[in-house]
Amino acid sequence: MPYRPEQPLIVQSDRSLLLEIGGPDADACRDALAPFCELVKSPEHVHTYRITPISVWNAASAGLSADEMVAALERFSRFDLPKNVVRDVRDLHARFGRLRLERAPVGSLGLGLRIRSDDALLLAEVAANPLVKAMVSPAEDGGLAVAEEHRGEVKQALVRCGWPVEDRAGYVDGGPLVVAIRDVVPSGRPFALRDYQHEAVAAFWREGSPLGGSGVVVLPCGAGKTIVGIGAMARVGRKTLVLTTNHTAVTQWRRELIERTHLTEDQVGEYTGQAKEVRPVTIATYQILTHRRTKTDPFTHFELFRRNDWGLVIYDEVHLLPAPVFRVTAGIQATRRLGLTATLLREDGREDDVFSLIGPKRYDVPWKVLERRGWIAEAACTEVRLPLPPDARRRYAIADRRGRFRVASENPSKLDALVSLLARHPGEPTLVIGQYLDQLHRAARRIGAPLVQGSTPADERRRLYDEFRAGRAPVLVVSKVGNFAVDLPEASVLVQLSGTFGSRQEEAQRLGRVLRPKGDGRGARFYTLVSHETSEEVFAQHRQLFLTEQGYAYEIVGAEGLVPAGATGDESEVA
Repeated sequence: MPYRPEQPLIVQSDRSLLLEIGGPDADACRDALAPFCELVKSPEHVHTYRITPISVWNAASAGLSADEMVAALERFSRFDLPKNVVRDVRDLHARFGRLRLERAPVGSLGLGLRIRSDDALLLAEVAANPLVKAMVSPAEDGGLAVAEEHRGEVKQALVRCGWPVEDRAGYVDGGPLVVAIRDVVPSGRPFALRDYQHEAVAAFWREGSPLGGSGVVVLPCGAGKTIVGIGAMARVGRKTLVLTTNHTAVTQWRRELIERTHLTEDQVGEYTGQAKEVRPVTIATYQILTHRRTKTDPFTHFELFRRNDWGLVIYDEVHLLPAPVFRVTAGIQATRRLGLTATLLREDGREDDVFSLIGPKRYDVPWKVLERRGWIAEAACTEVRLPLPPDARRRYAIADRRGRFRVASENPSKLDALVSLLARHPGEPTLVIGQYLDQLHRAARRIGAPLVQGSTPADERRRLYDEFRAGRAPVLVVSKVGNFAVDLPEASVLVQLSGTFGSRQEEAQRLGRVLRPKGDGRGARFYTLVSHETSEEVFAQHRQLFLTEQGYAYEIVGAEGLVPAGATGDESEVA
C-alpha cells in the first residue's frame, strides 16, 4: 500500500494508533475503530487509541471478524500496516473460543464441567498454568475437569492467561415467570421496544446458541437500557433479580416494570435499606448487598443470590459493580446474567472481570448513531477554563493533592460563569450539578434555585421535579444524586461545576441527563467549568476521553467574554 497523506490514521508497531482529527475521513475512521480499540487520550489534533486483548475479544464476541478489523485499519492508514499488528489482531481474535467450557456428558465418570479444545497441547499448557492448575484435572472422557463451584474462577484465570473461554455449559432454568409486555401503557399511550432495543435483546439471547444468555449491552444514557432489561426478562421468562445503584433507581425500575408489563405490584419486590421483599422480580441495590457490620464480618445479604430460584440476574450500570459482587457472581455462573451500561470503562481497571464473569459485550451502538436516528438529542460539549482568584491560588499552592483538587473544584469564579451561562439560555430547563455540597449551596443561593441532595425527603424531591418539569422552576441544582437519579426530569442544558476526579463513568451519566430527545427538536448543551492551570484541568482531560469516544466535538473556551464585566464572585442572589 503506498503512502497516502490524505488518510487520517497512523498505526504503530506497539499497537497504538494515532488518529489525526479534522480531515474528511476522521469521523468515519473513529466509528470504525471504536468497536475493537480503546481510546487512550484525545487532545485537540491527534487522538491516541490502542488495541488490547479485551477490546479484540469483546469485538469478536459481538461478531466482528479479524478480517473486518484489519480492513478498517487498512482503509484509513496513512502508511503500510506494521506486519506484527496485523498478526497480533489475527492471533488475538483466534484465541477467542479456542477453549470451550462444556457440561460433562451424561454417564461420564466425573461430574461438573469440562474445558475442551481441538488443540491437545493448548489443554496441556492450560493444565500446567499456576493460575489454573489447582482448579482442573484430567478427565477420562477428554478435556480438563472443572468443579461446578469453580466455573467463574476458572474463567477469570483463563482470561488472565490470555485464553478467553467460550462458556457453553448452559444455565439452570430458574423459576418460571411470565413477563408480558404491554402494547398500551396505563396512561393510554402505545408502547413497543425500539428497533435497537429488540436487536440488543436478540444479541443477548442468541436464540439456539449455547452462548446466549449472558453478556453486556452497551447503550447511551437516555436510550432505554431499562427497557432492554425488561425485554430480556420477557424473553427469558424466569424469576429475575435486578441489581442497581441506589434506592431511586430501584423505585424507577419498579415503576417501569409495572407500567410496561402485566406484572402486578405484589410480583415486584424491593430489597433495600427500607424494605426486604423477595418476590418473583426482586430489585436490590449494590449498597445493601455489600453491607456488613465490620470489615472482617461476612456480607449480610449475599444469601439473596440464593434465596429464590432466579433464572436471570440483571446488573444495571455494570461498570459500577462493586468488587465483592464480582466474588459472589463468580459462584452463580449457572444463572443467566445481563449487564447494562453506557460504558465498559471501569475506573478500577477490572474490565476483564466484567468480560469473564458477567459476559462479553453482546451489543453496542454508538451514541452518535442514535443521535442521527433521532433517538437521543444532539449535544454540544464545552469546557470553560477559569482562573483561580489570588486567595484561592495561594490556598491551592500549599494544599496536598486532594486539597488542591477541592480548591480548584470550588473556584468562586465558577459562580460568575454560571450566572453568565444561565443568561445565555434564559428559560431553558437547566441542571446545575456538582461534587461538593458547600459549593452547591452557594450556587443555589447565588442563582435563587432549589437544591436537591441526598438528604432531600422523597416527597420534597418529587415536588421539585414536578416544578422543574412544569417550567415553574427552570433551574435545578443537584448533588451527586443526579448522576443516577433515573427519575430526574428532562433538561436541555447542564452545567457541571465539579466532578469526581477523572471519572469517565460520571461524565457518561451526566451527559445522559440532557440527551433525551426534545419535542421541539432543540439540541442539548453540556458545560464543564474547570479551573485553569490546576490539577482539575488534568482530570478534565481524562473525562473528555469519554465524550470524544462517543463522537462529540469538545470545545474549550476561556473566561474571556463569558463572565460579565464587574462580576465579583460574591453570594448575592440574582432574580
